[in-house]
Amino acid sequence: MKKSLVCAAAVLMSAVMCVPAWAGETEASAEGGRKYVIATDTVFKPFEYTDENGDFVGIDVEILDAIAKDQGFDYELKSLGWDSAIAACQAGQADGMIAGASITDERKQTGWIFSDGYFNATQTMTVKDDSDIAGFDDLKGKTVGVKTGTQGAAYAESLKDQYGFEITYFEDSPTMYQAVTGGQVVACFEDTPIMLTSIKEGNLPLKVLEDTANEGSPYGFAVFNDGEQDLIDLFNAGLKDIKADGTYDEIITKYLGADAVPSETEAETEAE
Repeated sequence: MKKSLVCAAAVLMSAVMCVPAWAGETEASAEGGRKYVIATDTVFKPFEYTDENGDFVGIDVEILDAIAKDQGFDYELKSLGWDSAIAACQAGQADGMIAGASITDERKQTGWIFSDGYFNATQTMTVKDDSDIAGFDDLKGKTVGVKTGTQGAAYAESLKDQYGFEITYFEDSPTMYQAVTGGQVVACFEDTPIMLTSIKEGNLPLKVLEDTANEGSPYGFAVFNDGEQDLIDLFNAGLKDIKADGTYDEIITKYLGADAVPSETEAETEAE
């Protein structure tokens, strides 16, 4: 994504250059068709993040790319952050969003239009690895952290009054994790696969508490304008194809292991 100098020097060769899908700056593809602008989060590992080579990677990134290739459409992926991705779609600056967005009735009622689900995720509570907090009952009078506008936040909010704790909101996951390790908050609520991956690969001094998960819900690709239904249709058709040919399973296995590949029953739940 830091290739502006290279692209400028090679402008005469642009017709034959192979550049990342997110490097484009117009909505017209090389073939003259439409190029969709897709917004995403910046740090939501393993669904979207920057690897050691500085490349933007992850489950969402690869699923979108595989679907685009299967359906034959061009796109530009913009890494904006969760709140900014939503705002860009709502303002018409992006056509769609893929960022581990849980499909919920509440979001549908506020203008989100979702694709079929592509991965089911629960939310759980995480504390420092040496914390004496063992469950929700230990949170009374304390403060927990959540990421603004997420299902983790909604889950914490649903428990707040019952267990008597306060909530502090953060704009991104890494800052929230730092608040837990630094003692600014005693726990955080996060999507389970994200939290487990972050702890394992980041060697974070945190632990996910057993028996704190909710029922979860599937992630979906989203648009915010009825006029973008064609993009939803393309995503759904492509998702069906990449599941049928094994590409989907390969992507999930690459990032989460074979055990994380949804069973047939789970896949049916995601598609509902």
